[in-house]
Amino acid sequence: MDLDFLLARSPVRWLDKGLHGGLGKGNVGLVLAGHGVGKTSFLVGIALDDLLRGNHVLHVALDQTVAHARAYYDTVFDDLVSHAHLDDQAVVHSEVDRRRSIRAYPPASFGAAKLREAVKIEEEAGGRPSLVILEGLDTDTPRDELLDIASLARELEVEIWLSASCGGEVVGKLPGKLDGSEDVFGVILALEPSGETVGLRALKDHDNADTSELNVALDPKSLLLVRS
Repeated sequence: MDLDFLLARSPVRWLDKGLHGGLGKGNVGLVLAGHGVGKTSFLVGIALDDLLRGNHVLHVALDQTVAHARAYYDTVFDDLVSHAHLDDQAVVHSEVDRRRSIRAYPPASFGAAKLREAVKIEEEAGGRPSLVILEGLDTDTPRDELLDIASLARELEVEIWLSASCGGEVVGKLPGKLDGSEDVFGVILALEPSGETVGLRALKDHDNADTSELNVALDPKSLLLVRS
């Protein structure tokens, strides 16, 4: 298997290059988009990149079931390997499933304490995650809770990616109580429909002031990089 070929369409390739090394351990990233634009598929693409490199991933779903989240992984994985012609595709898929844990929580009962507990359970099971996906963040999450999540990312030296919904297709200011908490996030990304593709642009890139040229086109189905 040519891993470089297999991962060439991962949006992480753009993040690594365009965002001066990507999100980075100990940092929290935020993905914003309107309903149905593809936040889940995008985050699954990030997770698969880590999984295919042999790392462990914890995926926390606050707005869907475990089965629903797992189905996204299957769809994006199938698209990713569809042109790789892998003889060991079933084996690779099995390894991805083994290193990935999906947990679902009601949004009202979830917080940084629950996230810490979930990571601890994964560690005790022998698979400390290097990446945590927290999908479906409530836009009215208090700033103190966001700061606790950021503190947890630093403490555990993991990347934590969050997603939240905006009201329209074009992402403007941060929605709800997230507005005014930009400093909590190392990277903030926007997903927006753009013709036959989905545009991905950076609203924040750590301390780099100019993000105007950080944009790329993604496949509207898989949210992987459009094939050249």
